[in-house]
Amino acid sequence: MKFMKLGSRRDTFYTDEAVRSVASEVSSDLVVHIKGSRYLLHKFPLLSKCLRLQRLCSESPESSQHQIVQLPDFPGGIEAFELCAKFCYGMTITLSAYNIVAARCSAEYLQMTEDVEKGNLIYKLEVFFNSCILHGWKDSIVTLQSTKAFPSWSEELGITSRCIEAIASKVSSHPSKVSLSRTYSRRGRDDLSSCNGESHRHKPANKGWWGEDLAELSIDLYWRTMIAIKSGGKIPSSLIGDGLKIYASRWLPSISRINGCASDSDSDSAIDLTSKHRRLLESIVSLVPAEKGAVSCSFLLKLLKAANILETSSSSKMELARRVGLQLEEATVNDLLIPSLSCTNDTTTYDVDLVMTILEQFMLQGQSPPTSPARSKLGFERRRSRSAENIDFEFQASRRSSSASHSSKLKVAKLVDKYLQEIAGDVNLPLSKFVVIAEAVPEFSRLDHDDLYRAIDIYLKAHPDLNKSERKRLCRILDCKKLSMEACMHAAQNELLPLRVVVQVLFFEQARTAMAGDKVTELPSNIKALLAAHNIDPSRPPAPLSTTTSVPADDQWSVSGIKSLKSKNSTLRMKLAEDDDLDENDMHHDGIGRTSRFKAFCALPTRPKKMFSKLLFINRSASEKN
Repeated sequence: MKFMKLGSRRDTFYTDEAVRSVASEVSSDLVVHIKGSRYLLHKFPLLSKCLRLQRLCSESPESSQHQIVQLPDFPGGIEAFELCAKFCYGMTITLSAYNIVAARCSAEYLQMTEDVEKGNLIYKLEVFFNSCILHGWKDSIVTLQSTKAFPSWSEELGITSRCIEAIASKVSSHPSKVSLSRTYSRRGRDDLSSCNGESHRHKPANKGWWGEDLAELSIDLYWRTMIAIKSGGKIPSSLIGDGLKIYASRWLPSISRINGCASDSDSDSAIDLTSKHRRLLESIVSLVPAEKGAVSCSFLLKLLKAANILETSSSSKMELARRVGLQLEEATVNDLLIPSLSCTNDTTTYDVDLVMTILEQFMLQGQSPPTSPARSKLGFERRRSRSAENIDFEFQASRRSSSASHSSKLKVAKLVDKYLQEIAGDVNLPLSKFVVIAEAVPEFSRLDHDDLYRAIDIYLKAHPDLNKSERKRLCRILDCKKLSMEACMHAAQNELLPLRVVVQVLFFEQARTAMAGDKVTELPSNIKALLAAHNIDPSRPPAPLSTTTSVPADDQWSVSGIKSLKSKNSTLRMKLAEDDDLDENDMHHDGIGRTSRFKAFCALPTRPKKMFSKLLFINRSASEKN
């Protein structure tokens, strides 16, 4: 820390009955009143250096013994005035980064310029400020922080802007070129002193060495400093993000503390604290670099949780949601569990609407790789204008360029299914929101549906009052072909699932076993009883799939269905439609009926179709009898 001493006389100020005086053989002839304090001084030393005091003395009437001067708006208080007064008397004063702003503002107020006397206080302060303070790292930060006590004066004198420019310049420089006396460098030397006597100069400099020191600034000064650093264009966005994370952890409390302050709305102090945190959070959000990956997804979601509780502006929350969506594959389930803003009995525990917004932003990236060449009208026009070789090359190039996006969607699909398991137990979670979140990711991104089935099972247990139509709507998002053996066995015994889903699970599992050439899996006794009640023999596996085609096994489901007779397709479609009770109330909000949902069943091999037709016919007959 740099300091400067001025004057050579010893300090002779003393206090007597709440009055500050100077020990002198000459009686005082000037009384100065400053914010409730009174000083008995002498005109000659003060008026010879202070132009404002000269003018005030000339304008005020002189009493018999003392001339009284009032300074009600004096900046810096009595300490700063006393520094200036001691300088006028030639007494020793010590200036440093901690008091130079107050001294500079006071000297400006008293007009202690070169026009009054050469080598006056303003000149000496400016020399010390420019040559020492601005060259030191810690001095610049302390000085900048002290300007918040005199915001208007510091802005007018250019102290704030010069400190910010000096700090930004040092951040862009290598640490070895910065005048030390900063907390980080001292901490680094202390750590090295116990490491086998290794010299500090051999220690590689931390590129983000400035983050912790700048975290001491108030939010307004920090925001301006970070803007200056970013505008320089020399600091990587990742280091900017690291600095923001340090600052947020320094000043933003934990989510639980924020929630406690926000809920205590009756307290004025809590309201002020919440407002302060809200302004701080919005400032941090505005500083997040635009580059993807500048800050972690976990950090962004922590900011989003705090923003939701503090009720920040919608623009700040939308910006955070957009940024989270760009790198959602990095998130964890706990990151997505955003506490709900409302605490009423009919609201969900977690804010699923924000997660839906995040998923929308993730899907808006439009980076999913095509699973097959586009068959649009535009595609045929391009075939007429370009060769097939060029089209194939462009298609393969697009797949390679979007491979990272494809893997990210696979990760997000697993994340969404795990998230659904966490929120499915909430009794206030509407079915529509559960389905929307489940359908937010494309079908190809779910390699298996085990996690999705677990989420559906949890939701069914937490919502026992779902009617038949709602249960069917919920289970439509489930693909039985993508369930593992364990999940199939659990689903086959799950009484909460619609009967149609159970039959699908049994069929696909036995068909998969038959394709593998193994024996049909032995079914539990209760499932056998269920199928026997409908005259279905579970011991007879479905006929093996046709092997006369070269189509891969994964695609033979649809091929065998295409080769089936059209009359049996029509019969099965009618049975399925009857079982689903298709009517106007069973239509989706977009007007699309359920018939299209049964195309998978219409493409089943011949033998299983007979099983389903028989089962559905018996169900229909039983319901008519009842």
